[in-house]
Amino acid sequence: MKTRIATTLSAFLLVAATGVAAAQTVVISPEQETVIREYVVERQVQPITPPADVTIEVGATLPDTVELQAIEAPDVDVQYRYVVVEGRTVLVEPETRKIVHIIQ
Repeated sequence: MKTRIATTLSAFLLVAATGVAAAQTVVISPEQETVIREYVVERQVQPITPPADVTIEVGATLPDTVELQAIEAPDVDVQYRYVVVEGRTVLVEPETRKIVHIIQ
């Protein structure tokens, strides 16, 4: 019985740890969001229309056909790129092209 409980607990912890690793969230402070939002508005970047098979949500991957813009604001130290979709600024990890944060 003790072996079964230990095995079940180990399996649960493994699954929980995997879920936490997969659901890593990017923390962008409200101040950073404000600076990024102002930066994007000043640049007047044209919004994109994503391909029909792409859902704009954290964790989704953008295809190579979507051009990512650099954030070159001195007040913001982020390594992400962005696109504008339907009035939202979508932060993307450039290496994986995964959406990591959406600023409304």
